[in-house]
Amino acid sequence: MRILLVEDDPELGDGLTVGLRQAGFAVDWLRDGQAADQALHSEIFDFVVLDLGLPRLSGMEVLNRARSRGQTMPILILTARDATGDKVSGLDAGADDYLVKPIDLDELTARIRALTRRSAGRAAPLLLHGDLAIDPAAHVVTLSGQAVELSSREFSLLQLLLENAGRVLTRTQLEQSLYGWRDEPDSNALEVHIHHLRKKLGSDLIRTLRGVGYTIPK
Repeated sequence: MRILLVEDDPELGDGLTVGLRQAGFAVDWLRDGQAADQALHSEIFDFVVLDLGLPRLSGMEVLNRARSRGQTMPILILTARDATGDKVSGLDAGADDYLVKPIDLDELTARIRALTRRSAGRAAPLLLHGDLAIDPAAHVVTLSGQAVELSSREFSLLQLLLENAGRVLTRTQLEQSLYGWRDEPDSNALEVHIHHLRKKLGSDLIRTLRGVGYTIPK
């Protein structure tokens, strides 16, 4: 999952970027509201962690503009503003959650997973597909009850395909969700990850539609 982190505090932004990447997310970090609005206007993100007190453009304005464009990805406000009125205003403006700093990274990642499940219309914490089970919180994959070792990128790709089972995802959609700005993939990186997943989980799991993309059938 590709996350846009909008935070102007350099120490907090750096710590959150490192922590979220260690949790398996692709993270792009911006420090002002204007840059965030431009990025959201031109690129695809699966989730946004948004501060309110930003330079150049407020977090509330970034939120309002995103929702007015019809963008539906989950947006979590992360701010030092703890007044009830600020919380109500943020949630009523279209935010999906509101956290007050300082925060615990484990709680933040749990909320990201929960909001992502909800936005996909899924309540259960596990992703199941036949004998295959994936636990996003524990980063564990099992096949017929046996643990399967995957790299971080393989895990993210499998999770993305399972969350969209029955849909065909294009190369561009997959790469935009798997890689941030600093992670320029090799030209055949996606095919390599697909090959490894088929080798570990079965050749029939992921189907290729030539010239279109990849899918896991329901």
